[in-house]
Amino acid sequence: MKQSSKTALGGIVSALSVVLMLMTAVIPFMSYALPLIAGALLILMVIEINKSWAFIVYAAVSLLAVFVVPDKEAAVFYVAFFGYYPIIKSTLEKHLPRVVEWIVKFAIFNAAVIAAYFFTVKVLGIPFDDMGEWGKYGIFILLAVANVTFLVYDIMLTKLVTLYLYKFRKSFKKIFK
Repeated sequence: MKQSSKTALGGIVSALSVVLMLMTAVIPFMSYALPLIAGALLILMVIEINKSWAFIVYAAVSLLAVFVVPDKEAAVFYVAFFGYYPIIKSTLEKHLPRVVEWIVKFAIFNAAVIAAYFFTVKVLGIPFDDMGEWGKYGIFILLAVANVTFLVYDIMLTKLVTLYLYKFRKSFKKIFK
């Protein structure tokens, strides 16, 4: 791929990601789904160019999200996890035994979620909603649900990569020569 095509693809992926992040202000109930989709776009960068370019796009989108996106919680979750995970996913899957791979993936996810939670509550001052009838166990139930959701997300990313490689890559290659 030519340098100009790489730059164009990086710009397109960055712009789409930022637009998705901005949509969290318009569709507030998608505060987690839209950063997830914005991060998934980085798969194109990893497959078609390389991880270095993908990290540059991640950095650009992260900076713009932090400064421009009104939903700071969505920006924090993009920066803390959804932005870089699609980039490192293939490395984890290639270089680690299957059991260790899943342990590392869940450890990264849980560390990111806990760090994002504390940053959101302590630094940004966004209050965490009261767990109501769940009481003191509510946060653990929420974390368990988040882990199940992460498992589905990881499998979805794998299926998305497979779909792209076998169904859409030929068409993509015609556009970006």
